[in-house]
Amino acid sequence: MNYLAGERIPPRPPPAAASGWLARARALFFATKASAVVTVLLGAATVWLAWHLWLWGVRHAMFSTGGQGSQACLAPGVGACWAVVGDKLRLILFGIYPYEQQWRAGIAMAILVVMYAVSAMPRFWGWRLSAAWTVALAAFGVLMWGGVFGLPWVPDDQWGGLPVTLILATLGISAGFPLAIVLALVRHQAKGGVGKALAVAYIELARSVPLLAVLFLASVMFPLFLPPEWNLSKLFRVFVAFALFTAAYLAEVIRGGLQALPLGQYEAAAALGLSRWVTTTRVILPQALATVLPAIVNVFIGFFKATSIVVVIGLFDLMTAAKRATADPQVEGFSTEVYLFVALIYFAFCYAMSAYSAHLQRRLDASRPGTPPP
Repeated sequence: MNYLAGERIPPRPPPAAASGWLARARALFFATKASAVVTVLLGAATVWLAWHLWLWGVRHAMFSTGGQGSQACLAPGVGACWAVVGDKLRLILFGIYPYEQQWRAGIAMAILVVMYAVSAMPRFWGWRLSAAWTVALAAFGVLMWGGVFGLPWVPDDQWGGLPVTLILATLGISAGFPLAIVLALVRHQAKGGVGKALAVAYIELARSVPLLAVLFLASVMFPLFLPPEWNLSKLFRVFVAFALFTAAYLAEVIRGGLQALPLGQYEAAAALGLSRWVTTTRVILPQALATVLPAIVNVFIGFFKATSIVVVIGLFDLMTAAKRATADPQVEGFSTEVYLFVALIYFAFCYAMSAYSAHLQRRLDASRPGTPPP
């Protein structure tokens, strides 16, 4: 038998590209005839909707009424009346905070936003960041309350708008997260005794009660059990309620990360002679948090949006300020623009959290050996 070719075989053409954005798009949207038809139909509907939104929100929109008021937006052919948002901008952003002192609320809000950006940079992580947050929160309190440095006193029942939303979300999440870690570690123990039973009872009770009921208890019922001289502000009580409620949900997410770790991680730490504290803080907990990072950020986003329900107990947050702005008879009929503006603010913060979570996840995946590139 002859196993050798009698003539040279011509080179074959290179295989079709199976990577890149074009190949991924083809696999996602045009894998079959049915998916291709659905993609084309949805694409056409999206283009049609985007075109009409552009006509309404940009091309035919009115950004300034020239002193004529909102009635100028009622002219035929006029689209969105963004001038209404401009007229009510300070009410939407700062609520019932004293008008002459709203510059203080603006600076306080800017301090929090800057600290969010700084906290997202790994080179600032460490004790210096904790110190910076302490100074930032102190500056926020000085600016919002006043009473020092010649600033008039403004009680927190006169705060409103975006600063209230940001400070509730910031303090509620930052205080609830450490408590959630403790609860998750206690509940994860095989033999936790009374501590585990209390942690389980607290988590299950908090998760079975609506947040609205918790806020009602903190606002109305809790002061009834305190001495008359203990005059805790409503904002502080709501902050505590948010922190305790957030901790219960985060604890279950973190416990899921602890259960997902293989037993070999504990055995490897024990083989190295690491203490239980070092094993938990340096080996187990970092891996558990990295495993459930998307779920943790999902809880953060949910509770950031949940701050909007504090209106039922009398706090004047961003959504309440928008509702007050639309109650003006001159703005009647243009509430869509106001709520779209508020939705854009919520979307900006929520999308920033989601995008940063994805960035951290890619960074963690890249640091693990054997992880394929995206």
